[in-house]
Amino acid sequence: MRTDKGLSVEVVDRIAHVTLDRPERLNAMSTGMMSDLVHAFDTLGRDASVWAILVTGSGDRAFSAGIDLKEANGADQTERMRAMPMGGIERNMFETILECQKPVVAALNGVAVGGGCEIALACDIRIAADHVRIGLPEAKRGMGANFGCQLLPRLIPQGLAYEMLYTGELVSASEAQRWGLINRVVPGESLATEALALCQNIASNAPLTVQRYKAMIGKGAGLPLATALRLNVGPNPYTSEDRAEGVAAFVEKRDPQWRAR
Repeated sequence: MRTDKGLSVEVVDRIAHVTLDRPERLNAMSTGMMSDLVHAFDTLGRDASVWAILVTGSGDRAFSAGIDLKEANGADQTERMRAMPMGGIERNMFETILECQKPVVAALNGVAVGGGCEIALACDIRIAADHVRIGLPEAKRGMGANFGCQLLPRLIPQGLAYEMLYTGELVSASEAQRWGLINRVVPGESLATEALALCQNIASNAPLTVQRYKAMIGKGAGLPLATALRLNVGPNPYTSEDRAEGVAAFVEKRDPQWRAR
């Protein structure tokens, strides 16, 4: 399914493929696309048939060039900024991706800047083509990177986060990998295959366990260890049918048949 706002969503074999599909605008995000992304991730997060989500951009030039600045320039700025970040009548797009109950992998097929970088930061795992550059150039545009300035220093050393934010310069995929911002870098022609294989690997595991991992990591990261160990969030795999099936499959030397219950 492709929306008229430039977003494509398709579910195949328990993997949801979400594609930013405005290649003529370097997959820049219009307000309509951002609204569609909120709806898509909210829906996919609650869809029991989806066990992993793969996000990428159309073409090989850009994952996303960020907010559509032509649209922003054509709008009345005073009216637009009455809704501050995390305000307004809709959920924040980046927060919706970050808090989606399902594992989310970003396949960075091209430049990921501004809001495009922030989408990547909101995903759990980032795999990039070797020609990718990534960064937050908001300081060069007088914008704020509200989400990025909070997520970035949680993912890489604080000094590097300051440098990226203060300078607004983009970094290469290989440099981002050295910093731990990107999980792996692959040749551009291999990106789709590698990213899909990673999602298939994730989706082959017990879905309740994977979803609990995401909830525990997300909600426990800022807590003292003793408190985090006592969290009870996400689905409970310990009393599930899948736990009994996983043990039985191991003993019987066969592949488990997960039922997500």
